[in-house]
Amino acid sequence: MGGRWGLCQGFVGFRLEWLRSDAMAGLAVAAVSIPSAIAYPAIAGLPPEVGIYASMAALVGYAVFGPSRQLMMGPDAATMTVVAAVLATLPLATTGDRVMAAALLAVGVGILCILASVLRLGILAAFLSRPILVGFISGVALSILIGQINRFTGLSVDTGSLTSALVGLARNMGAVHWPSVILGVAMFVLLQVLSAWRSPVPGPVVVVVAATLLSALLDFRGLGIKVVGEIPTGLPHISLPIPDGLPLLELAQGVAAIWLVSFGAGIVTARSFGTLGGFRVDMNKELIGFGASNIAAGCFGGFPVSVSDSRTAINMSVEGRSQASGLFAAAALGATLIYLNDAVRLLPAPALGAILAAAAVSLIDLKGLREIWRINRVEFAFALIGLWGAVSLGVLRGVVIAVFATLAYVLLQEMRPRDAILGRIPGRAGFFKLHRRPDAKAIPELAVHIVQGNLLFFNVEYVQERLEAAACSLPPSTSWFILDASAITQIDSTAAAMLKDVCLLFAARGMALGIAELHHEPMMILKRAGVVTLIGDDMLFDDLEDVIPAFEERVLGADGRL
Repeated sequence: MGGRWGLCQGFVGFRLEWLRSDAMAGLAVAAVSIPSAIAYPAIAGLPPEVGIYASMAALVGYAVFGPSRQLMMGPDAATMTVVAAVLATLPLATTGDRVMAAALLAVGVGILCILASVLRLGILAAFLSRPILVGFISGVALSILIGQINRFTGLSVDTGSLTSALVGLARNMGAVHWPSVILGVAMFVLLQVLSAWRSPVPGPVVVVVAATLLSALLDFRGLGIKVVGEIPTGLPHISLPIPDGLPLLELAQGVAAIWLVSFGAGIVTARSFGTLGGFRVDMNKELIGFGASNIAAGCFGGFPVSVSDSRTAINMSVEGRSQASGLFAAAALGATLIYLNDAVRLLPAPALGAILAAAAVSLIDLKGLREIWRINRVEFAFALIGLWGAVSLGVLRGVVIAVFATLAYVLLQEMRPRDAILGRIPGRAGFFKLHRRPDAKAIPELAVHIVQGNLLFFNVEYVQERLEAAACSLPPSTSWFILDASAITQIDSTAAAMLKDVCLLFAARGMALGIAELHHEPMMILKRAGVVTLIGDDMLFDDLEDVIPAFEERVLGADGRL
């Protein structure tokens, strides 16, 4: 099967000599996957084995349907935080209900991914502005950090928001379990040290092994430190989650929110690794891989997944050549469930909290925020809006805030299009902005005005004011006012009505309105609106350079001044 639905595109060009490197890469991916697979479900109140189920199924699903040879799918901290927020809105009485609901959300996200691919909505990736995404993901990271308070302290305070978490912590300081705090902080420091030293062994792997050994030797459970506990032995079995009494509207809204965040985070990760690895990322094809991964994760009792930056980085660093590395990783994770079950159940909760806290810290893009501040203060303000929404209003509401901030950002860019009067420089071809080139001179009795932006309903009033102000500043002898439309690619009916008014107003002042370099689609709009008839075909110019000869012939020549 070819095209968008091609199977096993991640194995294109596979050679037997790649098998060894793919196997080594798969084992490395599995090693770095185990800590996050066990830790991330805790964000949403899910049992640890669910993370392994999701990791295994997602890797296999992407290996079969994904287009990239290097990208690896798996649990993602930002996505899991939104999953947790969605599950909190649903009436779920038991852990089993939460597992079923999470699996159902994964299937829903997968279906939405495939539908988005069919509709070729990969273009939406360009709509997610970097400043808002950087701010939102940083806000999600802070939410994850807040959520680790209970694992570090052994308390059970409300971590739904920063305020409630701090108030709960202050009220229960006397009940803090200090051995848990010491262990969690020690593991967090160890992760930072290993990261700074660029340890060849991934930090989370070291922490899992070290914390599990200490738990076995020192009996952490006997000391009151919470541990993972019993994990079902064996591989997951396929089962399609069927809603039973769950509100479908809330589920659908949750699926949309999770899809938006996982899609946004996945796109950024995929494009970053595509640039690093020199491979092209086709988002409409990637959506098929994303969809297959999520559907597979949901059908095997998992939860929504996205592109995993840590797994992809390990796969590329160990020189995985194809998606065979993903299949090897899935097999290794299955072996962990079967043969290392007794060790995993001894893993202490503070160690999981340390892994999650370290992952959250890595998501806070201070460098990116500083760069946005340096480049554009308005964009930095939108980044802060995205951050504030996730931290103060909760992640689910933060998604809505981020979306509306993006819309506001786009509208703000379009509401005030730049404009300028153009003139000529003696001895040079072309037109130049008078306010930027002191040597440019206005053309006597002829005004050329450029508007650099689309003319749509929300900015026509501003553009009309600018055009009228420009006309009022011209000498009374000006007889032509030419609008340079080379930068206008869209015009709507409201803008067409505005141009009619401007044409009539200028005519009352003895000045003819003309348009140069008008694109085809705006031209059709203006023809259907009657603006072309009002202006006259002879005042429409394909090229701005045609204006001056026409002006000299029809105005200056008619007056005998040539």
